[in-house]
Amino acid sequence: MRNITKTLCVICLAAMMVACAGHDYTDYTTYVDQRIGTGGHGHVFMGANVPFGLVQVGPTSIPQDWDWCSGYHESDSTVIGFSHTHLSGTGIGDLFDVTVMPVVGEVKYARGNHRSEQTGMWSYADRTQEKYAPGYYSVPLVRYGVVAEMTATSRVGLHRYTFPAAEDAAIVFDLQNGGCWDGAEETYMKQESKTTISGWRLSRGWANNQKVYFVAEFSRPFDTFEVMPKGRYGRANFRTADGEQIMLKVALSPTSVAGAKANLAAELKGWNFEATAEKAKAAWNKELAKAKVVSEDETAKRVFYTALYHTMIAPSEFCDVNGDYRGADGVVYENPGHKSYTTYSLWDTYRAAMPLLTILQPERMSDMVNTMLNICDEQGRLPVWHLWGCETDCMVGNPGVISVADAIVKGIEGVDYERAFEAVKRTSMHPGRGNGHRMRFGYIPVDAMHEAVAKDMEFAIADGAAANAARKLGKEEDFKFFEERSHSYRNYFDPSTGFIRGLDSKREWRTPFDPYFSAHGNGDYCEGNAWQYTWLVPQDVAGLERCFGSREKMIEKLDSLFSVSSVISGENASPDISGLIGQYAHGNEPSHHVIYLYTMLGEPWKTADRVREVLSVLYHDKEDGLSGNEDVGQMSAWYVMSAMGMYEVEPAGGRYWFGSPLFDEVTLQLPAGEMKIVAEGTSAENKYIQRVWLNGEEYKLPYIEHADLMRGGELRFEMGSEPKLWY
Repeated sequence: MRNITKTLCVICLAAMMVACAGHDYTDYTTYVDQRIGTGGHGHVFMGANVPFGLVQVGPTSIPQDWDWCSGYHESDSTVIGFSHTHLSGTGIGDLFDVTVMPVVGEVKYARGNHRSEQTGMWSYADRTQEKYAPGYYSVPLVRYGVVAEMTATSRVGLHRYTFPAAEDAAIVFDLQNGGCWDGAEETYMKQESKTTISGWRLSRGWANNQKVYFVAEFSRPFDTFEVMPKGRYGRANFRTADGEQIMLKVALSPTSVAGAKANLAAELKGWNFEATAEKAKAAWNKELAKAKVVSEDETAKRVFYTALYHTMIAPSEFCDVNGDYRGADGVVYENPGHKSYTTYSLWDTYRAAMPLLTILQPERMSDMVNTMLNICDEQGRLPVWHLWGCETDCMVGNPGVISVADAIVKGIEGVDYERAFEAVKRTSMHPGRGNGHRMRFGYIPVDAMHEAVAKDMEFAIADGAAANAARKLGKEEDFKFFEERSHSYRNYFDPSTGFIRGLDSKREWRTPFDPYFSAHGNGDYCEGNAWQYTWLVPQDVAGLERCFGSREKMIEKLDSLFSVSSVISGENASPDISGLIGQYAHGNEPSHHVIYLYTMLGEPWKTADRVREVLSVLYHDKEDGLSGNEDVGQMSAWYVMSAMGMYEVEPAGGRYWFGSPLFDEVTLQLPAGEMKIVAEGTSAENKYIQRVWLNGEEYKLPYIEHADLMRGGELRFEMGSEPKLWY
């Protein structure tokens, strides 16, 4: 345990030295609390990684239900091992590749169950002794008397295990057990020397053709190494003295064992655990410092920086150090001239997480978009939910179109805009996933497929993004086509009820109609009901206003969204409808833009009221501090953007609508310099914007253009306690 304390102290000292060298004396990593989101339905990753790294090394528990998707839940201290890949905040479980478990004595090589430790090689972890910081994780394993520590580079997990005195200590490699939905198809493992093993794992699950290659090197020779039948388990045996430490490096590659070896050689020479952890924490501090918050509210700062941390777990790098990667067609490609990425949860992240990256990570955003364009070439369309080279087709619409179009509209450097628009157009005209029905009927009839309304409305949002990209590039004919098609949602608006509702191929309404009704997976909506989906028109707010008949009627209906009963009807109602204020469901993404509609409709004080309510009630600094799945950074990105005082409502709209800035100051580190966002007098009472200045001149718009934000300077809000229309 002395080594763990020493490691944490050295990490903190190193982070301070890095900060001092850059003339910033704040260690922003101290505000990150990785427990936030590990309870409730947050599903966040707990362990060690670096920003956007391929490896996320951390504990994996015995899965019980969907709340174990990340491999960790605050309610369960079982550990089946320490896996090198994890998802964060998803609703489906996968990965958990190359799981390592230190043991003492003979064990049963199986995942096991909660009835008894003897059913597998699992152990309880002593959570009272658990330690974690960005880039570092440690916990004692009660069954074996072993203290586990780990840190990481982008492609390598570094373990340090402190053993008791034992004649039969071992480190076991488990290639059998992956995520809840994952099954190993083929595995292979071999001993290369007295200190090195290598192998690979082919699995099918959410990612239906996943290949992970690895090489593992021990800090001292093992006595013997045994490979179990089919290469699913391997055991490196040791005799250990009390307190003896054995370290282990595990490098991953999506292409080959040779790639894993090259990754190990390039990223982790030697055996300096403290120095590796220091470097990981310094990498986190560098990225977190891109948004420097000034506030006396320490709790809000913890929530903010933990949220910012969550937005940088993924997308994750998906290439070797030489740039080679595995394509969506299963072919290994040579370096395309940029880093390749994976873990694209785009139905979630196009709304706030990807726009946030266009602000704080424009260089990475270029690589991410170019990766999407490669995926389009390899599979024939832009990604929907891409995981380790596999298209899961999870969720609805064409979310990849939105993120690529957003890059075009914002002028992200390093992207070939003509190639990008060709991918946008090709994907938008692809008849799959229900789009063919739109081409035939002008909308998706509810008798054609489940979740028809949601699918059509998300396609319409993507069409709105495609129209914006076409307009940016001067493609007038394409602009007119996609803008018109982005209005397909209007077919579903029923003026007699004031709701979006299902329409069949004969243009007859779905009956009976209950706006509170939800049927998960087989209704007209996706993870929602009519109350939530009526507002899913960020691409055409003016058109939605006309559907209601007037702005006054639309605002009246919007007001009622937050005041009606929160009851969801239906025997199979979606569990994703959470974080409810009335029928506004902050725990799921289709509602995330809704509060900002008030600013767009001329009543910004209502946006301020609801933004502050959500920031203070539906986010907090305990384990259940998220109101729904983290969803690969989206839930946290909403907090980050809203706490800064703005949100990108329109798909690829290129502008951020104002809400209610939470902090006294937030200084963004941008390629062009600093943008300081100041909220004079902000407090719980002074939540309403009174006046706005941009670079010293009074500003009369309710939004700021992306280009103006990225130029840097100062955006200043005068805050007060009285509702006011300043624009």
